[in-house]
Amino acid sequence: MQTDQTKRNFALIGLGGYIAPRHLKAIREVDGNLLAALDPNDSVGVIDSYYPDTRFFTEFERFDRHIDKMRRANGPNIDYVSICSPNHLHDSHIRFALRSEADAICEKPVVLNPWNIDGLQEIERSTDRKINTILQLRLHPSIMELRDRVKAADQSAKHEVDLTYITSRGNWYLRSWKGDDKKSGGIATNIGVHFFDMLYFVFGDLQENRLHLREETKAGGYLEYERARVRWFLSIDSDDLPAAQKEAGQRTFRSITVDGSEIEFSAGFTDLHTLSYQEILKGNGFPLSETRPSIETVAAIRTLPVTPGDLPEAAQKS
Repeated sequence: MQTDQTKRNFALIGLGGYIAPRHLKAIREVDGNLLAALDPNDSVGVIDSYYPDTRFFTEFERFDRHIDKMRRANGPNIDYVSICSPNHLHDSHIRFALRSEADAICEKPVVLNPWNIDGLQEIERSTDRKINTILQLRLHPSIMELRDRVKAADQSAKHEVDLTYITSRGNWYLRSWKGDDKKSGGIATNIGVHFFDMLYFVFGDLQENRLHLREETKAGGYLEYERARVRWFLSIDSDDLPAAQKEAGQRTFRSITVDGSEIEFSAGFTDLHTLSYQEILKGNGFPLSETRPSIETVAAIRTLPVTPGDLPEAAQKS
């Protein structure tokens, strides 16, 4: 495969996954070369729309050998490894990227437990490579505007926040790795970690974490930050959709209210990965240290006792 040496070279792990097309689009839109891709599932025809000449592997060992062969042959070297694999494999694939003399771009959650971050930071230091995390909600215009408003408001006040996110999934979800808490971390981790990161980004350090609901398909609870009291509810059960969404045939419902006012952030999601890549290539990616607060939050949610408490109003009406 001929490459333009002025472009950045990428490899991608997890080509068959749900989020991989956003990474493919981002790599293309930053004018990158995708030289190699890996997935144990060979249903990856989506790549033909982006990089039909990319070397594709279904076995990690062959993928590893190919990347190593390119490195030892003095090029083309891989600059970035994009990681879209199942959550429990992220830290292993990040280590592979850094040891292959590439920087990593990893989907969230970057790891399942806070102590995994410690190990990765050691490898960063020893390899002198960088781990970039996808925290795309921090780049959403509505969220950035909200953060500015909170900073400008009375610093002694706490805002009242309701967060509801319902994204319907079929029976397959619980039969896949996503339904295995040891692999996905559960609903709060797999579905909610980027919202918890956003709450930290906007409202500051977490002060209290209580859990009111934990089931296979849904979870809810209370979080108190420096600047906000948050009731949250996450679900993949279509029965939880509000009546208006059901009648309209919609399968997703997002709502964030701050002091009773809705924050409109439903639009603009599809381009945030491209924006994330653009910032990473400028050297402005989000480092591992920025992921720790949300990883600590979701790790705690897995073991917190369930106690009585109110869920967001939108969840109560579903």
